[in-house]
Parts: sequence; C-alpha cells; structure tokens
Amino acid sequence: MIKTRLRDFIITKDDWIFAVVDYFHPHGIRSILRYVPDENGDRELNGVCYKKYDFNDAFELMRKNRPTWVEDVHVVPENQVKQVLYPNERILELSKTNRNVAAIVKTLDGAGIPRDKMGVTGSLLPGLQKDESDIDFIVYGRKWFDARDVISGAKSGSGSIEDISDEMWEKIYNKRVPDISFDEFRLHEERKGNRGMVYGIYFDLLFVRDWNQIKQSIQRGVDTGRMKIQATVTNSEFAFDNPAVYDIDHETIDHVLSYTHTYAGQVLEGEIMEAQGVVEDLGDIKRLVVGTSREPKGEWIRSLTLLEKSGYI
Repeated sequence: MIKTRLRDFIITKDDWIFAVVDYFHPHGIRSILRYVPDENGDRELNGVCYKKYDFNDAFELMRKNRPTWVEDVHVVPENQVKQVLYPNERILELSKTNRNVAAIVKTLDGAGIPRDKMGVTGSLLPGLQKDESDIDFIVYGRKWFDARDVISGAKSGSGSIEDISDEMWEKIYNKRVPDISFDEFRLHEERKGNRGMVYGIYFDLLFVRDWNQIKQSIQRGVDTGRMKIQATVTNSEFAFDNPAVYDIDHETIDHVLSYTHTYAGQVLEGEIMEAQGVVEDLGDIKRLVVGTSREPKGEWIRSLTLLEKSGYI
C-alpha cells in the first residue's frame, strides 16, 4: 500500500503528474491532475516539456482519456503509480538551490522549527516551476502555528521576508473570486499571517497534518439544502487544513467544513462565525459545507467578531 497524504505528488507510469488531495485513499490515490507531457508545453523537466492543467481542464482531459479514474476527484490506481514525491524530502535540495525557499527555511531554522517538519509542494515539488512561480511552503502539524508566528514577525524586520503588496492582494482576491468584499477578504487574510513575499515572489504557508493527526476519514452525507448560520467556534485546531474544520456550538449544525482555501483559518476559537453553505446530513449529525464548487457563489465564512472589532458592522 502506497503511503501518501495531502499535498504530496504522484507520477504515473505514463508520466502524468497528480497532486494528492486527501489523507485517505480507500481504492486508489485521491488526487487532481496537474501536469501532462506535451511537446507544446511551456514547462520542462529532464528534457521533457509539460503542460499545466487547471481544475476544469484537468477534469475534461481525464473524462476523455481516463474516464474510469474520474469520481469527485481523480482516483489513480496504485498499480499505475511510478513514484511519490514527498514535499519534506524535496525541501532538502531546494534549501540549497533555490534562494527563495532557502530564505524561508533560514527564517524558520532560526526560530527552531525542525527541518523535517518543512516541505514544498506545487510546481516546485516536481521541478516544473517558472522563475515567477509562487511558493507553496508546507509546515506539518502543530509546528505550523509556530512557523506562522515566525513568518508574521519576520515581515516587520529587515530580512528577505516581506508583507504582501496592495497589487498582490488584489491579484489574490481576483484569483479566488470569493463571495465577500475585497476589504473583508483582506481584513481576514492579514490576520491569518500565513502569506508573504520573499525576494518579490509570493508564498503561502500551508498546513498539512502530521501522520499521527490523520485518524478518521470524512464520510459523505446527503445534501439537504442551503443554510445560513451564526455560531460560536468551539475548536479550530484544523481550521487551516484542507478541508478546513470548525467545530461549532449550534442547535442544528455540528461542524463546518470549507473546501475553499479562502476560508481556511477565517474564524478563531471563541469567535462568532457567520457561514452560508450546503447542509449535509450524516444521519446522527449535520454539518455545513462551504466550497461545494470550484468558485462557489452564495457560500462564505466570516468572523463577525473580527468585523465588529474592526468597525465593519
């Protein structure tokens, strides 16, 4: 059995490259296609050109070429996997050869974040990045929160880690297309502290569970309709995970899941959340799901506590 988790990459026997999107893989590796060899592709690895596929185009290609692998995500049979790329192994090389990654590693090293808790995913993981590619930097488990605080503090210093420019904030907002205003989006994001710039390149500090935190898969329920709620968040330990998980105190809804990265870490424990999404009935409990499509409309999460303190409401 292949051991893999969220944000690892896999390479198939025909050199298609997939990003792993789950911690549990009951019958094949749950993933999304990202790169395919293509002589007209604009990325190169070991003399082979590759084309990058976005979410919708990847599904279209898979339906045409690997229809039996298409479910809610792409499920790659284990016997078709040639190699697993692990972010925490790749960082050993990148910390020596990529000055942007090296700068982040050095900053975290200086604060005592263990090197084996760091990783790099995205285009840098298979080596298909461009000069201007964003950096998807991982810290595993509870050390992520320490790393986030270190990065936040480093932005106010004189080193290579800088805050995000106004232009970049607008770019991130327009890419995400969230169902909240730009001002609300930026207010929430700046508080999270997990985004920054290094030598002019944007990076994101991503949370991935430690192996000992991976305990129970998310079971699928039955969608019963849309709902808007207000509730106090009682546990936000995995609010930066994918999906983000918020336990709440609510008479009907047990917890909220967000499959949209925009709403990861959106509300802190003890704060009042406002959320709108789709109610999923699991029999004994109900949950609210935000991010039921790639660019969900009419679905969001806001911290009413933060908005009130900041004078927005």
